[in-house]
Amino acid sequence: MTMVDANVLTDVTEFLWKEADILDRKDYDTWLDLWTDDGLYIMPIGDGEDYADQLNLCYDNAKMRKDRVGRFKAGFSISSAPPARTVRTISRIVVEEMSGDLIKVRAAEHLVEDKFGRQRVWAGDAYYTLKRSGGGFLLHQKIVKLLNSDGMLNSFSYLF
Repeated sequence: MTMVDANVLTDVTEFLWKEADILDRKDYDTWLDLWTDDGLYIMPIGDGEDYADQLNLCYDNAKMRKDRVGRFKAGFSISSAPPARTVRTISRIVVEEMSGDLIKVRAAEHLVEDKFGRQRVWAGDAYYTLKRSGGGFLLHQKIVKLLNSDGMLNSFSYLF
């Protein structure tokens, strides 16, 4: 584990919490603006590490993120009609590596979904590569490994 200045951990934590709030509010245009142009949003199935060469729930570059958000906003996807309400918690934030303008972080994510009068809980480990930009951060890579990603999953009408 990398020794981290408390200010860095505070700044990283504030950014991750801000992203979680943006997603819970379904402010997808603001979420898209949090990304580097070459960033990747990945949700793998199983435990593999070669994400480009395995089955994933998501492996989104900028165009695919924008297309996914477009489907959510338009309501054309069966999974997004009606959209679920979510409340998520990001915790156990650990800065693993700092190199140049990149910071690698891992955290725990718990997401509660409310849809059709029922609630479901999802848990996973989130791995972020943040890029310093203009006094803040941008998402360069976000990998969310759901605990049961290789089990039975339902459709999602939101982002993790």
